[in-house]
Amino acid sequence: MDIGARLQLVRKSKGLSQRELAKRVGVTNSTISLIEQNKVSPSVSSLKKVLDGIPISMADFFTMDIEADPADTPFYTAEEQPDVGNNDIHYFLVGHRRPQRQMCVLREVMQPGSDTGEVMITHEGEEGGVVLSGQVEITVGDQVRVLGPGEAYYFECRIPHRFRNVGDTDVMIVSASTPPTF
Repeated sequence: MDIGARLQLVRKSKGLSQRELAKRVGVTNSTISLIEQNKVSPSVSSLKKVLDGIPISMADFFTMDIEADPADTPFYTAEEQPDVGNNDIHYFLVGHRRPQRQMCVLREVMQPGSDTGEVMITHEGEEGGVVLSGQVEITVGDQVRVLGPGEAYYFECRIPHRFRNVGDTDVMIVSASTPPTF
């Protein structure tokens, strides 16, 4: 997926200049320009920060060209779970076509060495998940722990947090958060 072209399309559709978006986000307009030219690839937390300045959710950003399935079904095949991540972290969103979702359910796949970013993530709500495979280092505030298969986490999202794959295989997590951030 061409993140830069998509960001430019969304920004322009909202009538925003690069300068205005940069001002809203608190970065230089050259940063926005570099992202749109795909000369830099933003971390998940950086992209979320930029999208918050538009404002548009990450789910809408990544799925805006996917038409909703008119079938009223509670089931989603793997192909019906759009990847709302980027780089080496894939966030497969469950329930994207459900109107007015109250929670976010993700199947997360983190490649070896991947990281949610140097800047810790904060947002409203709560988040929890279970590690299905691999080894993931999770930092929540000043607490750090490496979790493996079967181990879980649950915390308030106002507390700065970060995820890092510290193993040599993919990490797979099933997580949920409320309110939905994707």
